[in-house]
Amino acid sequence: MKFLVVSDIHGSADYTKKALEAYALHKPDQILLLGDILYHGPRNPLPQGYNPQEVVALLNPLADKIIAVRGNCDAEVDQMLLNFDILRDCATLFLGGRRITATHGHLFPLDPPPHSFPGDIYLFGHIHIPVIRQENGITLLNPGSITLPKENSPHTYALLDEHGFTIMTIDHDVYQSLTF
Repeated sequence: MKFLVVSDIHGSADYTKKALEAYALHKPDQILLLGDILYHGPRNPLPQGYNPQEVVALLNPLADKIIAVRGNCDAEVDQMLLNFDILRDCATLFLGGRRITATHGHLFPLDPPPHSFPGDIYLFGHIHIPVIRQENGITLLNPGSITLPKENSPHTYALLDEHGFTIMTIDHDVYQSLTF
C-alpha cells in the first residue's frame, strides 16, 4: 500500500493541482489529507490560487481514494461540500506491521504523542514544516505544507509505504527520506 500524504492545502486550487500531479505521477493507492483543506485561516496569508470551490471540484472525484483528518481551519460547513469525511480528529492505519496515527497536530502534544507506542508512526501536519525524527521509539513524520510552507522550507508533499517515508518538493525532487 502506498499513500500520497498532503497537508495544509488551505483552499489553494493551484497547489491542489500540484498534489494531483503527484498523484498521477506516483500512482498511490490512497491519498491521506492531514487537514486544513479548504479555508486559509485568519493567521495565514491568502494563498496563491485561493479557490475553495475549485478545490472541492478537484478532490470530490477522488473521494473513494481519500482518507482525511480535521485541521484547525476545517469546519462542518466544509464537510457539507466534500464527499469524504474530514471531521475525525485522527485516523489509525496499519502499514507493513506498523501502526500509524494520522492527525493534523493542533489538538495533541508531540511530547509524547498520544495514541502512540514504541515502533509506531505519528503522522501530523499543522506546523507547515517537514519533519522526520524519532523520539522514544516513535517515528514523527510531517510532510510539510504543499501551499504555505514556513521557516524557508519548500512546498512539499510526501509518499508513505511499508519501506519508508519520502518528502518530495512540488517539482517531485526528494527533499528528505527515511527508510523503515
